[in-house]
Amino acid sequence: MRSSYSTNDVVLLLKDITGQVTPQSTEEREKKIQAGTHYCEMLPIEYSPSKEYMEAYEEALIHFAKPTANAIGCLADKIVKTRGEKVVLVSLARAGIPVGILLKRYLKWKYDLEVMHYSISIIRGRGIDHTAMSYLLERHKREELLFVDGWIGKGAILRELQKELDAYEGVPQELAVVADPAGITTLCGTHDDLLIPSSCLNSTVSGLVSRTFLRNDIIKEGDFHGAVFYGELAREDVSYAFIDAIESQFTRENKEDSVELEQTGLEEVREIAEHFGIADINLVKPGIGEATRVLLRRVPWKVLIHEACWEDESLHHIKRLAKEKGVSVEPYPLKNYKACGLIKKMADA
Repeated sequence: MRSSYSTNDVVLLLKDITGQVTPQSTEEREKKIQAGTHYCEMLPIEYSPSKEYMEAYEEALIHFAKPTANAIGCLADKIVKTRGEKVVLVSLARAGIPVGILLKRYLKWKYDLEVMHYSISIIRGRGIDHTAMSYLLERHKREELLFVDGWIGKGAILRELQKELDAYEGVPQELAVVADPAGITTLCGTHDDLLIPSSCLNSTVSGLVSRTFLRNDIIKEGDFHGAVFYGELAREDVSYAFIDAIESQFTRENKEDSVELEQTGLEEVREIAEHFGIADINLVKPGIGEATRVLLRRVPWKVLIHEACWEDESLHHIKRLAKEKGVSVEPYPLKNYKACGLIKKMADA
């Protein structure tokens, strides 16, 4: 699979389907998703980021490069402590890719470890890419595989991963993430609802690669899951600028957080859904990263912000994006999260 990343940083186990799928508008996709079409059977139109989006990203990078680097370092330290020196990073495309690259670089910088880094697709409700898994298991010991993602919202992908890996005896079912405000994994950089700046953009901070795609008229048996390369966005590509900005803040000693969570994120999501009369909890997207993605590529209804975090710098970009889209932002007594995005039910649109 083509990308703007070097193969020294990541090998993408994806099928290049550039030009084979007609992208659809956010509104078209949302209507089809809520009518029963799976999100992995469509791709969004990806535009050049607007001036407002880029300002939101740059602002996030200024304030959160250092905390993100610290969380990467904490996660890398935990990986070495719990898994030892023989590890193969397998990031989940696409949000996990920059995290995998940063972990690979940190492990080399601090521990002088050269580790392989692949990226594969896993899709909620459709499962993991079994062709990619076969590729990995032909080349590496199963106990060395370590799956990597950016953050955990309410844990849907982790549950999907664990369910799928039941078929692969001996493959660890852990998911290493930078931020886990849901409180469901110990292999994380922080349990704080941390703004990872890359969540502010789409393909232009992810190697110009689309989200992953799976539809049987294009992805045949034996193929990897698919993705599109957006070469036309090359001028807007900040994928390596992001990596370099975080890497420049690496330190050998990392401060572990002291966040203590009273409940799991899924419990809070159910409470939010009940409060707002939302029958489908998939329309509730908790956490800064998920709320950002709702504003970027779904049809948002409203955004909730933790009352105590109303002036928090990590939420400035969310307010800016919401204003640009005409979406209401409301204070709410969140517990695990600083923000939560609610998707509009299209039948009500």
